[in-house]
Amino acid sequence: MDTIQTGLFDFLEKAVSPFHSAQAGMDLLEEKGFTPLSLSHPWSLTPGKAYYIRVFGSTLLAFRIGRKPRSHLHIAAAHTDFPCLRIKPHAGIHTQNYGKLNVELYGGMIRNTWLDRPLSLAGKIVLRSDDAYNPDVRYVDARRPLLTIPHLAIHMNPSVNDGEKLNPQKDMLPLFTQFGSTPTDDSFFPEFLADEFSLPAEDILSYELTVYPAEPPCLLGRNNEFISSSRLDNQTSVYACLMGLLNGTSTDGLNLIALFDNEEVGSRSKQGAASLICPQILQRIYAALGYTESELFSDMGRGYFFSLDAAHAFHPNYPGKNDPTNISVLNGGLVLKTACSQTYAGDAEAIAIARSLCESHDIPYQFFLNRSDMRGGSTLGSLLSANMPMRTMDVGLPLLAMHSARETMGASDQEALQRLMTVFFSR
Repeated sequence: MDTIQTGLFDFLEKAVSPFHSAQAGMDLLEEKGFTPLSLSHPWSLTPGKAYYIRVFGSTLLAFRIGRKPRSHLHIAAAHTDFPCLRIKPHAGIHTQNYGKLNVELYGGMIRNTWLDRPLSLAGKIVLRSDDAYNPDVRYVDARRPLLTIPHLAIHMNPSVNDGEKLNPQKDMLPLFTQFGSTPTDDSFFPEFLADEFSLPAEDILSYELTVYPAEPPCLLGRNNEFISSSRLDNQTSVYACLMGLLNGTSTDGLNLIALFDNEEVGSRSKQGAASLICPQILQRIYAALGYTESELFSDMGRGYFFSLDAAHAFHPNYPGKNDPTNISVLNGGLVLKTACSQTYAGDAEAIAIARSLCESHDIPYQFFLNRSDMRGGSTLGSLLSANMPMRTMDVGLPLLAMHSARETMGASDQEALQRLMTVFFSR
Protein backbone atom coordinates (compact mmCIF):
# COMPACT_ATOMS: atom_id res chain seq x y z
CA MET A 1 0.00 0.00 0.00
CA ASP A 2 1.09 3.56 -0.58
CA THR A 3 1.30 6.11 2.24
CA ILE A 4 -2.10 7.66 1.46
CA GLN A 5 -3.83 4.25 1.64
CA THR A 6 -1.95 3.37 4.83
CA GLY A 7 -3.00 6.64 6.45
CA LEU A 8 -6.61 6.18 5.35
CA PHE A 9 -6.75 2.60 6.66
CA ASP A 10 -5.35 3.70 10.01
CA PHE A 11 -7.93 6.49 10.25
CA LEU A 12 -10.81 4.18 9.27
CA GLU A 13 -9.89 1.72 12.02
CA LYS A 14 -9.83 4.52 14.59
CA ALA A 15 -12.98 6.35 13.45
CA VAL A 16 -15.46 3.74 14.71
CA SER A 17 -17.94 6.30 16.07
CA PRO A 18 -18.40 10.04 15.54
CA PHE A 19 -16.65 10.62 18.87
CA HIS A 20 -13.67 8.54 17.77
CA SER A 21 -13.58 10.24 14.37
CA ALA A 22 -13.29 13.60 16.14
CA GLN A 23 -10.65 12.20 18.51
CA ALA A 24 -8.58 10.76 15.65
CA GLY A 25 -8.74 14.16 13.95
CA MET A 26 -7.67 15.92 17.14
CA ASP A 27 -4.69 13.61 17.48
CA LEU A 28 -3.51 14.51 13.96
CA LEU A 29 -4.00 18.22 14.61
CA GLU A 30 -2.16 18.16 17.92
CA GLU A 31 0.80 16.41 16.30
CA LYS A 32 1.10 19.46 14.03
CA GLY A 33 0.88 21.99 16.84
CA PHE A 34 -2.78 23.05 16.67
CA THR A 35 -3.96 24.67 19.92
CA PRO A 36 -7.28 23.61 21.53
CA LEU A 37 -10.03 26.16 22.19
CA SER A 38 -13.21 25.83 24.24
CA LEU A 39 -16.69 27.05 23.36
CA SER A 40 -17.17 28.05 27.01
CA HIS A 41 -14.09 30.28 27.34
CA PRO A 42 -12.98 33.56 25.69
CA TRP A 43 -10.53 33.29 22.81
CA SER A 44 -7.23 35.05 22.24
CA LEU A 45 -6.07 34.36 18.68
CA THR A 46 -2.85 35.21 16.87
CA PRO A 47 -2.24 35.44 13.09
CA GLY A 48 0.12 32.70 11.97
CA LYS A 49 -1.27 30.21 14.52
CA ALA A 50 -3.60 27.20 14.19
CA TYR A 51 -6.45 26.11 16.47
CA TYR A 52 -9.19 23.50 16.89
CA ILE A 53 -12.50 23.23 18.77
CA ARG A 54 -14.22 19.98 19.70
CA VAL A 55 -17.99 20.55 19.82
CA PHE A 56 -20.05 18.26 22.07
CA GLY A 57 -17.63 15.41 21.52
CA SER A 58 -18.49 14.39 17.96
CA THR A 59 -17.98 17.55 15.86
CA LEU A 60 -14.57 19.07 15.18
CA LEU A 61 -13.58 22.42 13.66
CA ALA A 62 -10.00 23.46 12.97
CA PHE A 63 -8.49 26.53 11.36
CA ARG A 64 -5.22 28.20 10.49
CA ILE A 65 -4.97 32.02 10.58
CA GLY A 66 -2.60 33.50 8.02
CA ARG A 67 -0.44 36.60 8.38
CA LYS A 68 -3.06 38.51 6.37
CA PRO A 69 -6.24 36.89 7.75
CA ARG A 70 -8.66 38.63 5.39
CA SER A 71 -6.89 37.82 2.11
CA HIS A 72 -9.29 34.90 1.58
CA LEU A 73 -11.79 32.68 3.40
CA HIS A 74 -11.59 28.98 2.49
CA ILE A 75 -13.77 26.35 4.18
CA ALA A 76 -14.13 22.59 3.68
CA ALA A 77 -16.66 20.44 5.52
CA ALA A 78 -17.56 16.76 5.92
CA HIS A 79 -19.48 14.60 8.41
CA THR A 80 -18.21 12.24 11.09
CA ASP A 81 -21.28 9.99 11.41
CA PHE A 82 -22.39 6.96 9.39
CA PRO A 83 -25.47 4.68 9.26
CA CYS A 84 -25.29 2.19 12.10
CA LEU A 85 -27.05 0.64 15.08
CA ARG A 86 -27.19 2.54 18.37
CA ILE A 87 -27.72 0.83 21.74
CA LYS A 88 -30.88 1.86 23.60
CA PRO A 89 -31.04 2.51 27.35
CA HIS A 90 -32.04 -0.58 29.36
CA ALA A 91 -30.76 -2.60 26.43
CA GLY A 92 -30.65 -6.11 27.83
CA ILE A 93 -33.19 -8.61 26.47
CA HIS A 94 -33.12 -12.31 27.38
CA THR A 95 -34.79 -14.94 25.22
CA GLN A 96 -34.43 -18.45 26.62
CA ASN A 97 -30.82 -18.34 27.78
CA TYR A 98 -29.63 -15.94 25.07
CA GLY A 99 -28.82 -12.31 25.79
CA LYS A 100 -29.68 -9.78 23.06
CA LEU A 101 -29.37 -5.99 22.94
CA ASN A 102 -32.17 -3.60 22.12
CA VAL A 103 -31.04 -1.18 19.37
CA GLU A 104 -32.36 1.58 17.16
CA LEU A 105 -31.37 2.27 13.56
CA TYR A 106 -29.35 5.41 12.91
CA GLY A 107 -29.49 6.75 9.35
CA GLY A 108 -30.47 5.03 6.11
CA MET A 109 -28.58 1.76 6.40
CA ILE A 110 -28.87 -1.25 4.07
CA ARG A 111 -30.14 -3.51 6.82
CA ASN A 112 -29.36 -7.00 5.53
CA THR A 113 -25.67 -6.16 5.02
CA TRP A 114 -25.32 -5.95 8.81
CA LEU A 115 -26.40 -9.54 9.34
CA ASP A 116 -23.96 -12.41 9.99
CA ARG A 117 -21.03 -10.06 10.63
CA PRO A 118 -18.76 -9.69 13.67
CA LEU A 119 -19.74 -6.40 15.28
CA SER A 120 -18.20 -4.31 18.05
CA LEU A 121 -19.11 -1.34 20.26
CA ALA A 122 -17.69 2.16 20.63
CA GLY A 123 -18.84 5.57 21.83
CA LYS A 124 -19.09 7.32 25.17
CA ILE A 125 -20.19 6.36 28.67
CA VAL A 126 -21.16 9.11 31.10
CA LEU A 127 -20.49 8.66 34.81
CA ARG A 128 -21.69 10.36 37.95
CA SER A 129 -19.43 13.11 39.32
CA ASP A 130 -19.45 15.57 42.20
CA ASP A 131 -20.89 18.25 39.88
CA ALA A 132 -24.20 17.24 38.29
CA TYR A 133 -23.65 19.74 35.45
CA ASN A 134 -20.23 18.31 34.63
CA PRO A 135 -20.51 14.52 34.56
CA ASP A 136 -17.47 12.33 33.89
CA VAL A 137 -17.33 11.38 30.18
CA ARG A 138 -15.34 8.33 29.03
CA TYR A 139 -14.77 7.48 25.37
CA VAL A 140 -14.60 3.73 24.89
CA ASP A 141 -13.94 1.21 22.12
CA ALA A 142 -14.18 -2.52 22.76
CA ARG A 143 -11.98 -3.21 19.70
CA ARG A 144 -13.08 -6.84 19.54
CA PRO A 145 -16.00 -8.76 18.04
CA LEU A 146 -18.85 -8.80 20.54
CA LEU A 147 -22.10 -9.06 18.60
CA THR A 148 -23.72 -10.61 15.58
CA ILE A 149 -27.21 -10.52 14.02
CA PRO A 150 -27.86 -14.05 12.71
CA HIS A 151 -29.98 -14.62 9.64
CA LEU A 152 -32.86 -17.04 9.88
CA ALA A 153 -31.82 -20.20 8.04
CA ILE A 154 -33.18 -20.61 4.52
CA HIS A 155 -34.86 -23.85 5.63
CA MET A 156 -37.08 -21.78 7.93
CA ASN A 157 -37.58 -19.00 5.40
CA PRO A 158 -37.54 -20.60 1.93
CA SER A 159 -38.54 -17.33 0.22
CA VAL A 160 -35.61 -15.35 1.62
CA ASN A 161 -33.98 -15.07 -1.81
CA ASP A 162 -37.14 -13.52 -3.23
CA GLY A 163 -36.46 -10.47 -1.07
CA GLU A 164 -36.65 -9.97 2.66
CA LYS A 165 -38.04 -7.16 4.77
CA LEU A 166 -36.27 -6.79 8.10
CA ASN A 167 -38.21 -5.29 10.99
CA PRO A 168 -35.89 -2.99 13.00
CA GLN A 169 -37.40 -3.95 16.36
CA LYS A 170 -37.56 -7.70 15.76
CA ASP A 171 -35.01 -8.77 13.15
CA MET A 172 -32.09 -6.40 13.85
CA LEU A 173 -31.41 -7.19 17.52
CA PRO A 174 -27.79 -8.34 17.97
CA LEU A 175 -26.95 -11.56 19.80
CA PHE A 176 -24.58 -10.61 22.64
CA THR A 177 -24.19 -13.44 25.14
CA GLN A 178 -25.47 -16.75 26.46
CA PHE A 179 -26.25 -17.71 30.04
CA GLY A 180 -26.01 -21.01 31.86
CA SER A 181 -29.70 -20.66 32.70
CA THR A 182 -32.46 -18.17 32.05
CA PRO A 183 -31.49 -14.93 33.90
CA THR A 184 -33.81 -13.30 36.38
CA ASP A 185 -33.16 -9.71 35.21
CA ASP A 186 -31.72 -7.75 32.25
CA SER A 187 -28.78 -6.05 33.99
CA PHE A 188 -26.14 -8.01 32.08
CA PHE A 189 -25.30 -5.14 29.70
CA PRO A 190 -24.41 -2.43 32.28
CA GLU A 191 -22.49 -5.13 34.14
CA PHE A 192 -20.55 -5.81 30.95
CA LEU A 193 -19.78 -2.10 30.45
CA ALA A 194 -18.43 -1.85 33.97
CA ASP A 195 -16.26 -4.96 33.57
CA GLU A 196 -15.08 -4.31 30.01
CA PHE A 197 -14.03 -0.71 30.56
CA SER A 198 -13.10 -0.88 34.27
CA LEU A 199 -15.85 1.49 35.38
CA PRO A 200 -17.83 1.59 38.64
CA ALA A 201 -21.20 0.12 37.72
CA GLU A 202 -23.09 2.26 40.25
CA ASP A 203 -21.79 5.47 38.61
CA ILE A 204 -22.88 4.72 35.02
CA LEU A 205 -25.67 7.20 34.23
CA SER A 206 -25.98 7.05 30.44
CA TYR A 207 -24.20 6.20 27.22
CA GLU A 208 -24.16 6.79 23.46
CA LEU A 209 -22.82 3.60 21.93
CA THR A 210 -22.42 2.75 18.26
CA VAL A 211 -22.44 -0.80 16.91
CA TYR A 212 -19.85 -1.02 14.13
CA PRO A 213 -18.53 -3.79 11.84
CA ALA A 214 -15.34 -5.19 13.31
CA GLU A 215 -13.61 -6.31 10.07
CA PRO A 216 -10.63 -4.14 9.05
CA PRO A 217 -10.38 -2.38 5.66
CA CYS A 218 -8.59 -4.19 2.86
CA LEU A 219 -7.42 -3.91 -0.73
CA LEU A 220 -9.09 -6.23 -3.22
CA GLY A 221 -9.26 -6.89 -6.95
CA ARG A 222 -6.87 -8.54 -9.41
CA ASN A 223 -4.42 -5.67 -9.08
CA ASN A 224 -5.53 -4.37 -5.66
CA GLU A 225 -7.42 -1.66 -7.49
CA PHE A 226 -10.30 -1.46 -4.99
CA ILE A 227 -10.68 -0.73 -1.28
CA SER A 228 -13.34 -2.49 0.78
CA SER A 229 -14.22 -1.06 4.18
CA SER A 230 -16.92 0.13 6.52
CA ARG A 231 -17.44 3.87 7.00
CA LEU A 232 -16.00 5.01 3.66
CA ASP A 233 -19.03 7.31 3.70
CA ASN A 234 -17.84 9.65 5.04
CA GLN A 235 -14.52 9.09 6.78
CA THR A 236 -12.77 9.38 3.40
CA SER A 237 -13.94 13.01 3.30
CA VAL A 238 -13.10 13.67 6.96
CA TYR A 239 -9.57 12.40 6.39
CA ALA A 240 -9.19 14.41 3.16
CA CYS A 241 -10.22 17.62 4.97
CA LEU A 242 -7.71 16.96 7.73
CA MET A 243 -4.87 16.11 5.34
CA GLY A 244 -5.63 19.14 3.18
CA LEU A 245 -5.48 21.54 6.12
CA LEU A 246 -2.38 19.89 7.59
CA ASN A 247 -0.46 19.72 4.29
CA GLY A 248 -1.66 22.99 2.79
CA THR A 249 1.01 25.67 2.49
CA SER A 250 -1.05 28.87 2.60
CA THR A 251 0.44 31.51 4.88
CA ASP A 252 -2.39 34.02 4.40
CA GLY A 253 -6.15 34.07 4.77
CA LEU A 254 -8.37 32.02 7.04
CA ASN A 255 -8.44 28.28 6.23
CA LEU A 256 -11.00 26.24 8.14
CA ILE A 257 -12.40 22.71 8.18
CA ALA A 258 -15.69 21.72 9.83
CA LEU A 259 -16.41 18.05 10.56
CA PHE A 260 -20.02 17.70 11.68
CA ASP A 261 -22.02 14.95 13.35
CA ASN A 262 -25.63 13.97 12.55
CA GLU A 263 -25.60 14.46 8.77
CA GLU A 264 -27.15 11.01 8.29
CA VAL A 265 -30.21 12.06 10.30
CA GLY A 266 -30.71 15.54 8.88
CA SER A 267 -27.98 17.70 10.51
CA ARG A 268 -30.52 19.47 12.73
CA SER A 269 -28.76 19.17 16.06
CA LYS A 270 -26.56 21.38 18.23
CA GLN A 271 -23.49 19.75 16.64
CA GLY A 272 -24.92 19.41 13.12
CA ALA A 273 -24.30 21.45 10.00
CA ALA A 274 -27.75 23.05 10.17
CA SER A 275 -26.90 24.59 13.55
CA LEU A 276 -25.26 27.96 14.12
CA ILE A 277 -21.97 26.39 15.26
CA CYS A 278 -19.93 27.25 12.16
CA PRO A 279 -21.30 30.81 11.67
CA GLN A 280 -20.82 31.53 15.38
CA ILE A 281 -17.26 30.23 15.37
CA LEU A 282 -16.45 32.42 12.38
CA GLN A 283 -17.92 35.41 14.21
CA ARG A 284 -15.79 34.63 17.26
CA ILE A 285 -12.65 34.29 15.14
CA TYR A 286 -13.24 37.65 13.46
CA ALA A 287 -14.08 39.34 16.77
CA ALA A 288 -10.96 37.93 18.43
CA LEU A 289 -8.87 39.30 15.56
CA GLY A 290 -10.48 42.75 15.87
CA TYR A 291 -12.65 42.54 12.72
CA THR A 292 -16.31 43.48 12.45
CA GLU A 293 -19.27 41.33 11.55
CA SER A 294 -19.62 43.38 8.37
CA GLU A 295 -16.06 42.44 7.40
CA LEU A 296 -16.89 38.77 7.97
CA PHE A 297 -19.92 39.02 5.71
CA SER A 298 -17.80 40.68 3.02
CA ASP A 299 -15.26 37.88 3.18
CA MET A 300 -18.00 35.26 2.97
CA GLY A 301 -19.24 36.94 -0.18
CA ARG A 302 -15.90 36.37 -1.92
CA GLY A 303 -14.99 33.14 -0.11
CA TYR A 304 -15.25 29.54 -1.29
CA PHE A 305 -16.59 26.44 0.43
CA PHE A 306 -16.10 22.76 -0.48
CA SER A 307 -18.66 20.30 0.91
CA LEU A 308 -17.19 16.78 0.89
CA ASP A 309 -19.38 13.68 0.86
CA ALA A 310 -19.39 10.35 -0.96
CA ALA A 311 -20.87 10.00 -4.46
CA HIS A 312 -22.53 7.10 -6.26
CA ALA A 313 -20.31 5.18 -8.67
CA PHE A 314 -21.57 3.47 -11.81
CA HIS A 315 -22.69 -0.04 -10.79
CA PRO A 316 -21.75 -2.67 -13.40
CA ASN A 317 -24.76 -4.85 -12.51
CA TYR A 318 -27.25 -1.96 -12.67
CA PRO A 319 -26.19 0.29 -15.58
CA GLY A 320 -29.70 1.72 -15.91
CA LYS A 321 -29.52 3.41 -12.50
CA ASN A 322 -27.20 6.17 -13.70
CA ASP A 323 -27.69 9.36 -15.65
CA PRO A 324 -26.82 8.54 -19.29
CA THR A 325 -24.13 11.23 -19.71
CA ASN A 326 -22.83 12.10 -16.23
CA ILE A 327 -21.32 8.90 -14.87
CA SER A 328 -18.64 8.46 -12.22
CA VAL A 329 -16.58 5.29 -11.95
CA LEU A 330 -14.19 3.88 -9.37
CA ASN A 331 -10.60 5.05 -9.90
CA GLY A 332 -11.84 7.86 -12.15
CA GLY A 333 -10.88 10.56 -9.65
CA LEU A 334 -12.95 12.76 -7.39
CA VAL A 335 -16.55 13.61 -8.28
CA LEU A 336 -18.17 17.01 -8.82
CA LYS A 337 -21.77 16.56 -7.65
CA THR A 338 -24.47 18.86 -8.98
CA ALA A 339 -28.26 19.10 -8.85
CA CYS A 340 -30.48 21.96 -9.99
CA SER A 341 -32.66 21.22 -6.94
CA GLN A 342 -29.66 22.29 -4.81
CA THR A 343 -29.69 19.04 -2.84
CA TYR A 344 -26.06 19.24 -3.89
CA ALA A 345 -24.73 22.76 -3.56
CA GLY A 346 -23.10 24.44 -6.53
CA ASP A 347 -23.55 26.83 -9.44
CA ALA A 348 -21.74 27.46 -12.72
CA GLU A 349 -19.03 29.60 -11.13
CA ALA A 350 -18.47 27.07 -8.33
CA ILE A 351 -18.07 24.29 -10.92
CA ALA A 352 -15.67 26.40 -12.96
CA ILE A 353 -13.49 27.12 -9.93
CA ALA A 354 -13.36 23.44 -8.93
CA ARG A 355 -12.52 22.36 -12.49
CA SER A 356 -9.81 25.00 -12.79
CA LEU A 357 -8.17 23.83 -9.57
CA CYS A 358 -8.27 20.22 -10.73
CA GLU A 359 -7.05 20.86 -14.27
CA SER A 360 -4.23 23.22 -13.27
CA HIS A 361 -2.86 20.57 -10.87
CA ASP A 362 -3.59 17.42 -12.96
CA ILE A 363 -6.16 16.12 -10.48
CA PRO A 364 -8.56 13.64 -12.13
CA TYR A 365 -12.24 14.49 -11.76
CA GLN A 366 -15.63 13.43 -13.09
CA PHE A 367 -19.28 14.46 -12.76
CA PHE A 368 -22.25 12.88 -11.04
CA LEU A 369 -25.90 13.81 -11.46
CA ASN A 370 -28.90 11.70 -10.53
CA ARG A 371 -31.18 10.37 -13.23
CA SER A 372 -33.97 12.87 -13.81
CA ASP A 373 -36.58 10.29 -12.78
CA MET A 374 -34.82 9.33 -9.52
CA ARG A 375 -34.49 11.26 -6.29
CA GLY A 376 -30.95 11.30 -4.90
CA GLY A 377 -29.50 12.12 -1.52
CA SER A 378 -28.46 15.46 -0.12
CA THR A 379 -25.43 16.83 1.71
CA LEU A 380 -24.55 19.31 4.40
CA GLY A 381 -23.32 21.76 1.74
CA SER A 382 -26.72 23.21 0.95
CA LEU A 383 -27.73 23.39 4.62
CA LEU A 384 -24.56 25.13 5.73
CA SER A 385 -24.34 27.56 2.83
CA ALA A 386 -27.95 28.62 3.46
CA ASN A 387 -26.93 29.82 6.94
CA MET A 388 -23.53 31.06 5.79
CA PRO A 389 -23.87 32.39 2.23
CA MET A 390 -20.73 31.43 0.31
CA ARG A 391 -20.05 30.04 -3.14
CA THR A 392 -20.19 26.29 -2.52
CA MET A 393 -19.31 23.09 -4.40
CA ASP A 394 -20.13 19.50 -3.46
CA VAL A 395 -17.39 16.98 -4.18
CA GLY A 396 -16.56 13.47 -3.00
CA LEU A 397 -15.34 10.00 -3.85
CA PRO A 398 -17.39 7.52 -5.91
CA LEU A 399 -18.56 4.47 -3.94
CA LEU A 400 -20.36 1.23 -4.61
CA ALA A 401 -22.80 -0.06 -1.97
CA MET A 402 -23.13 3.31 -0.21
CA HIS A 403 -24.70 2.87 3.25
CA SER A 404 -23.89 -0.84 3.28
CA ALA A 405 -22.04 -2.26 6.27
CA ARG A 406 -19.16 -2.65 3.79
CA GLU A 407 -18.60 -0.18 0.93
CA THR A 408 -16.22 -0.24 -2.05
CA MET A 409 -14.09 2.57 -3.50
CA GLY A 410 -11.29 2.94 -6.03
CA ALA A 411 -7.83 2.53 -4.53
CA SER A 412 -6.48 5.66 -6.27
CA ASP A 413 -9.37 8.05 -5.64
CA GLN A 414 -8.43 9.15 -2.11
CA GLU A 415 -5.24 10.68 -3.48
CA ALA A 416 -7.23 12.86 -5.90
CA LEU A 417 -9.51 14.19 -3.15
CA GLN A 418 -6.63 14.86 -0.77
CA ARG A 419 -4.67 16.64 -3.49
CA LEU A 420 -7.61 18.93 -4.20
CA MET A 421 -7.92 19.79 -0.50
CA THR A 422 -4.17 20.42 -0.25
CA VAL A 423 -4.26 22.72 -3.31
CA PHE A 424 -7.31 24.48 -1.86
CA PHE A 425 -5.49 25.20 1.40
CA SER A 426 -2.25 26.22 -0.34
CA ARG A 427 -3.38 29.49 -1.93
